[in-house]
Amino acid sequence: MKLALKIMFVIFVVWMIIGAYLVNTEHEKAQIVMGLGVLYLSFLFMPLFIYYRYRDGKYKKYIINDEKLKNAFKNIGKD
Repeated sequence: MKLALKIMFVIFVVWMIIGAYLVNTEHEKAQIVMGLGVLYLSFLFMPLFIYYRYRDGKYKKYIINDEKLKNAFKNIGKD
């Protein structure tokens, strides 16, 4: 999966470079190429990246719950 994400990222970067070149040369299909690149990023690459990154429950340390809030408010005056 990690290799697939790296390959997909390289494809995205190359795609955007080609799109930027086409925009600078004022090619008629430049906006379509850039738009498809953004769709590729938002609907293919990012969901796979987010799934790969947080599939093992690593996101749980970023969730704020009542216990973490109580501990944070107890430590406010102790500095």
